[in-house]
Amino acid sequence: MRAAPLTAALSVVTLPSSSLDSSGFWYAVSSGALASGVGYALWYTALCGLKATSAATAQLSVPILTAVGGIVYLDEAITLRLLIASTAILGGIALVIIDKQPVR
Repeated sequence: MRAAPLTAALSVVTLPSSSLDSSGFWYAVSSGALASGVGYALWYTALCGLKATSAATAQLSVPILTAVGGIVYLDEAITLRLLIASTAILGGIALVIIDKQPVR
């Protein structure tokens, strides 16, 4: 809610230099409504069967999955920064999973 006034003001200021074309409109609709909508629908369907800790842990893997998608589909570079960040994220997920294992 705090960002809405600033966004509205910037939109008004940039309105004269903006343009609207049909392909951009349909890209926005397909990206926003279809891809995000389907993604959220799948996530909330899966969320019903997960505990809060499991859901939070699974959600931490999203940046890595996105980066892998960028590498595979967009030919993005694998950088040292990406490897370090992915290792840190996966290490945190591993700590949660290992901590949940019962001690014998």
